[in-house]
Amino acid sequence: MRKCQGVDWSPVSRRLDIEITSLNGETATWRAAGAKLPKGVLDVALVPGGAVVGGVYRADIEQYMEGIEVLSVTAPRAASPLDPRNERLEIIPAVAKGPDVIVTYAPKGRGPRRDGDRDTARRDGPRRDGAKRPARPAGRERVATDRPESDRPSSPRSERPTGARSGRPAGPRADRPSGPRPDRPDRSSAPRSDRGARPGRPPRRDHASGPVAPPMTTTHRNALLATLSPEQLPVAEQLLRGGIPAVRTAVAEQNKNATAQGRPTIDPDTINRIAEDLLGRTSLALWKDRAAGAIGAGRELRLRDLRAVVTSAKTVTHDEESRAQLKELQAALTTRLETLRTQWNEKLEAAVTAKNVPEALRLVARPPDMSTRVSADMASRVMTLTSEALRADQDVALWREIVTLAVDTSIRRNVKPQGIPDDDESRALALRSAGSIPEFAKLLGMRVPPPPPPTRLARRPPTRRAS
Repeated sequence: MRKCQGVDWSPVSRRLDIEITSLNGETATWRAAGAKLPKGVLDVALVPGGAVVGGVYRADIEQYMEGIEVLSVTAPRAASPLDPRNERLEIIPAVAKGPDVIVTYAPKGRGPRRDGDRDTARRDGPRRDGAKRPARPAGRERVATDRPESDRPSSPRSERPTGARSGRPAGPRADRPSGPRPDRPDRSSAPRSDRGARPGRPPRRDHASGPVAPPMTTTHRNALLATLSPEQLPVAEQLLRGGIPAVRTAVAEQNKNATAQGRPTIDPDTINRIAEDLLGRTSLALWKDRAAGAIGAGRELRLRDLRAVVTSAKTVTHDEESRAQLKELQAALTTRLETLRTQWNEKLEAAVTAKNVPEALRLVARPPDMSTRVSADMASRVMTLTSEALRADQDVALWREIVTLAVDTSIRRNVKPQGIPDDDESRALALRSAGSIPEFAKLLGMRVPPPPPPTRLARRPPTRRAS
């Protein structure tokens, strides 16, 4: 307590955010956060971790008439850029608790429900007013209706034997022979995987016996998020969900809600700068997780998924760890492609040796990958076999199959058919295929039409990237 002109005056203690403006040896000048001019000086030793010009801290001060004295300095509580005023409320869900006692009332209705109940009603006679109704077997409930039993539509379920549910011993019906029906296969002893798929649902696939999708790990993403500051954390999460568009959408949505509630909005340019600084790191962490999942799947991974992971490596800037992952994935991709090419060449050689023209054309039309090409010697052999098989006395079904398969191959314009079967459908097929196989136009006595345009494969819609 100090005295000034005979009046006792006590200092005012309060807390405010201060910003370091300059450093001069052991002292530093400061000002209130957001102010224009410096307010005072403080000892650098009071600042935890050392004072930094431009840094904002939380300070406890005492104000006297002659100035302000800084008592202690602490780091300010960080706030998210998406929630600068820390006004986000956490919703704690209430635990749903059911009643201690459950009461179930029997449904109302008249008339018997099953054959056994109908027989009992006939035997006991009509029920008088006030008489108790026979007890209904438990297990099923019936919707009350006023229509007589003869007007109700019969259902397949009502024709099944009720067995123990109706109180009668189960047994075969008199109007149906016992044993499996001849028009239906017996599925009682078949394993579940051999049964047909239910209509409207995709067939179940045993993931343990076939190729699987690459598992998405979160190791590298979690490691990246652990190194970020509280201001960068929500921006990085949005980048991992959908990149820069996801960040802009989140900022626009939050500003819209803040405007509707009368709260201050955030600056989109500041968030965009943070997002651009973090984009390379988040993309690399996401690719590392995909690569780690592909490496962990091994040979169970589909070839197209492995190729997609390797191709997507061109979109990120790599470090030492990602370069090692990419090298391992490229080696695995090369090994699998070489294996598939070897098997494909062996199958093609076997089909040509056995003079199996349809199988040889299928293999030529579908190589293991887009970069694989048929050798000149093998292409010449396949063209010779195909030309010899397309003769007029060939089986009509086999001739049409060979023509249909040859049109889809890369050697179609070099095929020289020897004849066309004498039927309208074969001649129509030859006329349609004359643009792909020009020799058909010469056999039909017509001008050679221009080649058909290349077929464009429909691209699959992009799927949403997992977070």
